[in-house]
Order: sequence, then structure tokens, then C-alpha cells
Amino acid sequence: MSSTDDGGIREKLPPERLLDTEQPRLIRAGVACMHDVETIQVYVAQENQHQRRGWVLRLLARRAAMLREGR
Repeated sequence: MSSTDDGGIREKLPPERLLDTEQPRLIRAGVACMHDVETIQVYVAQENQHQRRGWVLRLLARRAAMLREGR
């Protein structure tokens, strides 16, 4: 998918909104809806600037790795 396909998640669940929850289930669901590495990088930057939760950063890194592998 192209980066324009993921524009929807950035508009509907921008990084500051998605990552402002303490509910892992919601974050995991949002990450699963990310279909390009560029989008993931935006969320990683947001998390790094604010909460720096290791589990969130690992989740985003795993999703990026899956996309790079074509899964």
C-alpha cells in the first residue's frame, strides 16, 4: 500500500490521540491498521517525544519489520 492509503489512520487516529491512552488493546489495534513504514515513523516520533514506553516502541518496530518483510 502507498503512504496515501495510511493517511486515513493519521487523520482519524493521529499519533497524539492514539498514543494518549493507557489501553494496550487500543494501541495494538491502531498499529495493526498501519500499512506503511512512513506512517509508523510518525507514531514512533510522537512516542519518543512524549511517553517513551518501551512496549509501544517495540510494537511499532515489530510492525515496521513485518511490513518490510512483506507481511
